[in-house]
Amino acid sequence: MRFIDECTLDVEAGDGGNGAIAFRREKFVPLGGPAGGDGGRGGDVIFVADPGLNTLYDLYYTRKVVANPGGPGENKDRFGRGGTDTLVRLPLGTIMFDRDSGDKIGELTQAEQQLVIARGGRGGRGNIHFATPVDRAPHKAEAGMPGERRKLRLELKSMADVGLLGFPNVGKSTLISSVSRAKPKIADYPFTTLEPHLGVVTVGDSRGGTGRHFVIADIPGLIPGASEGHGLGIRFLRHIERTRVLLHLVTLNDEPDRDPIQDYQALRRELDAYNSELTHRGEIVALSKADLPEVAEAYPELKARFAEIDIDLRLVSSATHEGLDELMQHLAREVFD
Repeated sequence: MRFIDECTLDVEAGDGGNGAIAFRREKFVPLGGPAGGDGGRGGDVIFVADPGLNTLYDLYYTRKVVANPGGPGENKDRFGRGGTDTLVRLPLGTIMFDRDSGDKIGELTQAEQQLVIARGGRGGRGNIHFATPVDRAPHKAEAGMPGERRKLRLELKSMADVGLLGFPNVGKSTLISSVSRAKPKIADYPFTTLEPHLGVVTVGDSRGGTGRHFVIADIPGLIPGASEGHGLGIRFLRHIERTRVLLHLVTLNDEPDRDPIQDYQALRRELDAYNSELTHRGEIVALSKADLPEVAEAYPELKARFAEIDIDLRLVSSATHEGLDELMQHLAREVFD
């Protein structure tokens, strides 16, 4: 299934049913009074947060959601049937904007949270409401009110505690698959990760009920200029805005003009250009691929260089799990403490 994190959608709540014009027809009541019931209320369009979804793919092709109208009023003072509400299930983290004004309408941040996005129209009154001493048999009733119409833009921001950042091929996908049950596709070429992957990390004894869980999001590889639309980064920078902690992965690269500390600083500049608040968020920096001899040999010097800018560089390997347990424990403290 394709990852879609932005789409447009038109929603139409159900129209209210028309009120009825009817009269009593009982035996021995030749001039019976009004007996037309009210129309039923139109159905609402309701958005529901579903933690089992992580893409707007289905709505990308739906384009329009319409709720059921209310039924018309009936004779013998009977009200029309109310229109059935239409429930639309969306991923956690979905934000709704009015497409015309750009105003934010609401967002879904908790599992099974419901938001009435368009309300159904009120049913029209039947002629039982219009009898007067002068007109005891009114031929008058109200039409149902139209349901609300909205033109929306939906935007998805992943609900994660930790945002995993790094240049392409630093080992982010391998790390998230090593510390969680997430199984992203992994290959050795730039931008192999084309969508954010969420993994649930358990720290402590989950069987004994003492474990703690947090969600880590593998954000697709950023490059310089991502905040201006270069590469894939601009599509996914929004997914780190809800995170509490940022985990930067760096590693050695064969390119002559690449350096781990320069890579880290380049990503920091992209974060600042996109949203300066992100640069004040808690962060941890780790050197990946410690199982490679050249990385292990370069670590002491790199650690000293990062220390000059007040960063405690960690050393980890997703292949051998070296340093991963300690790293996850540190992240858990940052998230929960």
